[in-house]
Amino acid sequence: MPDLPTPQNAAEAALLSECWDAVLSYADLCTSGSASATRLATEAFTHGIDELRAATAASKSTGTGRRALRLPRIPLLLASVRTVAAAWETSGLGHRLDPDLRLWLHSDKAARYVGPPLHRPLALRGLRDMQEPDAVLLWLAEVESLPMSAVARRLGLDPAAASSELAQVRALFRDRCHRNHLDTPMDAHCRSYARLLDAVTRSPSAETPEDLSRHMARCVECAEAAACLRLHGGGLPAALSSGVIGWGGLAYLERRRRAAEAGMSGGRTDAAVDTGLNEGKPVRPRIGRTGILVTAVLVSALALTVSLMPFGGSKGDDANAAQGESTDGRSVADPGPTFPSGSKTKSGSGTGTGTVGSPAVADSTSRPAGNSDQEAQGESSSPAGKQGGAKGSTKSAAPDCRVKYEIVSEWPDGFQATVTVTSTKALATWSLGWTFKDGQRVGQMWDGTFTQDDSHVTATAADYNKTVAANGTFTFGFLGSWTGSNSAARNFTLNKASCQAAG
Repeated sequence: MPDLPTPQNAAEAALLSECWDAVLSYADLCTSGSASATRLATEAFTHGIDELRAATAASKSTGTGRRALRLPRIPLLLASVRTVAAAWETSGLGHRLDPDLRLWLHSDKAARYVGPPLHRPLALRGLRDMQEPDAVLLWLAEVESLPMSAVARRLGLDPAAASSELAQVRALFRDRCHRNHLDTPMDAHCRSYARLLDAVTRSPSAETPEDLSRHMARCVECAEAAACLRLHGGGLPAALSSGVIGWGGLAYLERRRRAAEAGMSGGRTDAAVDTGLNEGKPVRPRIGRTGILVTAVLVSALALTVSLMPFGGSKGDDANAAQGESTDGRSVADPGPTFPSGSKTKSGSGTGTGTVGSPAVADSTSRPAGNSDQEAQGESSSPAGKQGGAKGSTKSAAPDCRVKYEIVSEWPDGFQATVTVTSTKALATWSLGWTFKDGQRVGQMWDGTFTQDDSHVTATAADYNKTVAANGTFTFGFLGSWTGSNSAARNFTLNKASCQAAG
């Protein structure tokens, strides 16, 4: 961890350990490189700690014993990232920031966060108006995606009652947002929909009238209010992250959700517990991504070992193998880090060398470069190899990659999507292309960069996720716009090679 402010007490020490990962995660979204991300996170952390100390000193000086209403700790520090990023842009350090963030900082959207309080985003005002313990509970469970057991442990709550208390806090947040929405200066047209908007968002079974839907498609403030007031449907985390953080809020939410699923969020010790967002569902064990990757590597190594074992040897070789010895004097049970080299087939023409995990196991002249391991195992220059591969040659080779394209959420004229790619081959870098059928446009991407030419999109790796292990997976997400229809993307290619879409 970089040089952060020295904690003044145990509370600040806990704050540093709990919040640094969240601040660095958002700073990484906001910058163009890891070094800039660490510097931005450090400055933002220092700025946020100073703000907290000043607020605490001010509340003590008043003598009332009441804390002034403010954002809880993690959102406050994330807002500090936004503040420091704006200062960088003003002071000539904007080249260190993400280009899309720089555009956003000069827009009316960014101006709302420093403008008149009654015009600031509704979620920001609603969260700030809550008491700190309630606001912290809501943020940890909804945005940080921590399991309820971890939230309860961190806040000193009864684990059995934490879920019911979260439901009460959600209702309290809705009440604060409703009051703030009515207090917001708005034109007569928006005012006429205020009561209807409140009624529609209270019930999960209520249908939205067409005129209200058309109005929210054109009015950002009313659409924002609907997202904060509708507690059902799973849209509250997005409303909180977008309203409080601003630029990159949805990308940050997706990162924290994935970190929680992988068991990397602070405070999580049990990977098989419920997240607290789907109460009543049975607990299901989860397998971490690291475990999946390790298993895949072991299976690949085992398959490679079988493919490299010499077949059709002499009787003496068979006898040695039966006694647990290989033909070169090395124990079959413990072959060591390398495989037998120079082992002959019946024709004596096939040779092969390799190490564990090496994809090149046959002479490069025996097949075209770039073929998969399965193709290498199905070919041989010997008669025995031909006989053994005759049956397998009728089957098509397995694809080198699979793509899962998932629309996470959708709203009038916009959507959020996640793309997960699994590659059978190790990659030094990656570039994924696809085609949109309905003219969708990508607006913002995280964990990658993009270019779009008409309906074709190409996503390329970021600096920190270029390399992919064999049978490894990488994921990125983006925000897009659509009109008329929003069908799934198609014609995927990985590094310009065809890639299969998962069903």
